[in-house]
Amino acid sequence: MRILIADDHAVVRHGLKVLLAAEFKGAVFGEASGGYEALNLVWQHNWDVVVLDLSMPGRSGLEVLKEIKKVRPKLPVVILSMHPEDQFAIRLLKAGAAAYLTKETAPEQLVSAIRKVVAGGRYVSTALAEKMVYCLGIDVQAPPHERLSDREFLVLRLIGMGKTVAVIARELSLSVKTVSTYRMRTLQKMGLASTAALIRYAIQNNLVEAEPGEPRARLAKPTREWLRIHNRGQHSRN
Repeated sequence: MRILIADDHAVVRHGLKVLLAAEFKGAVFGEASGGYEALNLVWQHNWDVVVLDLSMPGRSGLEVLKEIKKVRPKLPVVILSMHPEDQFAIRLLKAGAAAYLTKETAPEQLVSAIRKVVAGGRYVSTALAEKMVYCLGIDVQAPPHERLSDREFLVLRLIGMGKTVAVIARELSLSVKTVSTYRMRTLQKMGLASTAALIRYAIQNNLVEAEPGEPRARLAKPTREWLRIHNRGQHSRN
C-alpha cells in the first residue's frame, strides 16, 4: 500500500507513519508539509490513499482536496483535522473526501477508516451520519456559513484569521476586486454588516484557530488599526 501523509507538523507525520506502518505491513509512505507539495506528489506518483490535514501553508486542505479529485478522482482522501465534525465535515465530504476524522480520533478508528476507503467505501462517524441525513432535508436552522460557496467560505476563514483583502488575494492568486466581491457576497448571505462582524462570527463558531501562544480572546477583538488598514485597502480599489 502507498500512503501519502500531508500535514505541516513533522511530529504528526512521524506519528502517523509509525501507527500506520504497524497496521499496514510493507506500506510505502510519502510526506508533504504543505498544500503545493502534496499536489506535486499526487501528480508525480500513484497512491492508494491520502491522509490530508485541513489547515496547511500554501493551499488549504479544501482546495487541495478539490484539485486531487480533478486529477485523481478515484483516489480516496481521508481528512484528518483539528476542527470538529460539525463545522467542516459535511462540506469536505461533499467536495469528495472519503472520510473526515478529527485529530482526537482513536488510532483504531483512523486505521478502520483507511481500510474502508481503500476498499472503495466511505467512512463517517455515527454522529456525522445522523447529521448528514438531517441535512438532506430543508434545514432552516443550519448555520449561516453553510449558505456559502466553498470559495466564499475560504475567504470568510481567512478574514477571520485577520488577513486583509490584499493578503487574501495574494494567497489565493486572485485579484483584490474578486476577493472583495466574495467578501460582499459573504456579508449578504450571512446577513452581517461589517468585516468586524465576519471576524467575530468566524471565531465564535470555531472556523479559525489562534496561532500558537495567541489567546483566542485576542483574536475575537479585531483592533481599530487592523480594520482601518483593511477598509483603506478596499476603498482605494473601488
